[in-house]
Amino acid sequence: MTPAESYAELVRRSKELGVLNSCAGVLGWDQQTYMPPAGAALRGEQMAFLAALAHQMFTDPKVGELLAAVEGSDLVRDPESDAAANVRELRRAFDRATKLPQALVEELARVTTAAQQAWQAAKPKSDFAGFRPHLEKVIKLKREEAAAVGYQGHPYNALLDEYEPGATAEELKGVFAGLTAELAPLVKGITDSPKKPDRSVLERDYPVDRQKVFAEAAAAAFGFDFNAGRLDTTAHPFCSGFGPGDCRITTRYNPRFFSEAFFGVLHETGHALYEQNLPADHFGTPLGQACSLGIHESQSRLWENQVGRGRPFWDHFYPRLRQTFPAALADVTPDAFVFAVNDVRPSLIRVEADEATYNLHVALRFELELGLVSGDLPVADLPGAWNDRFRSLLGLEVPDHARGCLQDIHWSFGGVGYFPTYTLGNLYAAQLMDAARRDLPGLDDDFRRGEFGRLRGWLSDKVYRHGQHHRAGELCRRATGQPLSPQPFLAYLRGKYGPLYGVG
Repeated sequence: MTPAESYAELVRRSKELGVLNSCAGVLGWDQQTYMPPAGAALRGEQMAFLAALAHQMFTDPKVGELLAAVEGSDLVRDPESDAAANVRELRRAFDRATKLPQALVEELARVTTAAQQAWQAAKPKSDFAGFRPHLEKVIKLKREEAAAVGYQGHPYNALLDEYEPGATAEELKGVFAGLTAELAPLVKGITDSPKKPDRSVLERDYPVDRQKVFAEAAAAAFGFDFNAGRLDTTAHPFCSGFGPGDCRITTRYNPRFFSEAFFGVLHETGHALYEQNLPADHFGTPLGQACSLGIHESQSRLWENQVGRGRPFWDHFYPRLRQTFPAALADVTPDAFVFAVNDVRPSLIRVEADEATYNLHVALRFELELGLVSGDLPVADLPGAWNDRFRSLLGLEVPDHARGCLQDIHWSFGGVGYFPTYTLGNLYAAQLMDAARRDLPGLDDDFRRGEFGRLRGWLSDKVYRHGQHHRAGELCRRATGQPLSPQPFLAYLRGKYGPLYGVG
């Protein structure tokens, strides 16, 4: 078999695996949306079966032989070629997968399926005791995964690498320490400012059926293709991209708080735009997959915050919003509304946090994950550690576990190492938007007209179409001309909140 034939077979196998993984994705989406609670046990077996099958397919020794036959050939001599990028990323994934015992893969699928159902039941009742044994199993298995994969430094690095290749806990400690130091005086200046928005305008009567229509209109304006996607309701908002033609987003509605669902939809739409604009002909291969979770998160944060909380966006959408909710907004000026959706105050819930304090929520989870993975923090001590650190970081007392350590779904599905990508996403988003504004003069005028195509096109050219052709840091450098830096994000926050709150 020639190197070209070996590469063609490698791509065929990769695409076949992509189809199988998309089947598991549909089952996962159904589990979070419409599956009856009594189906949890069977769903766990279904997910374990598919995970085992996918693992068997990908770790077949033949895959290693095909990779070896292509590596070093003329096909990959040019590191910029599609073949070189696919082979590089398939090798990385193959080496990781072959280190994981199939029994561990199956058990992780089974345990996390049960854990998600337990979390959904425990959260409304603030029942950490009911969730604790499930979380203990998850953490135990994630430690086994880290040990099997291998790592340098902290065992957390083995788990983080799955989501953000090349990132390390040691580097992230520095990122969070630097951000916290820079954000502290800004947040203090805002909280000390006599200028305060009237957030109550967001806490009036916003009928859910109208919220849904308005949110769908905004998602469509951004470019979400409803012929290739849908919007549903769930306990924790998420986006599932199954492949070309099928990308689904979810949200949760609060009839007494407009921002919860609306900005959740904008956030998930950002993820969906990435998924819907990946190159379809590369589906199932690395070139048809998102670069990293940090880059993926940059898209949700960019569209939700950089665009969706900006004055130009509301110059277009606010008149329509007042028509949709005339009773709630009859006495609310555009200035008052924009100030309200950019309210800064320490809060309990991460997904509702403002842009200035959001990264403190992520820093908390990152610190706790380090302790859980190393074993320094027993799961039984998690609620107390959460509450103590929350008090020191955000100055708030946590009233119950539902608004504390049970608020996120991530640990139940085994997403240990996931949270830091949210902060990386904020940094990437600001730097990408900074570059887009430089390359696309008059972008705010587009937004005032309800036009978002130029920005979407720029992101497609700089981010979406590349898949995993480049690693995250290199993608950022090529798109923006600079390596990742926190400075564009900090400058963006100061530029937005300085005028609103009268702080320097």
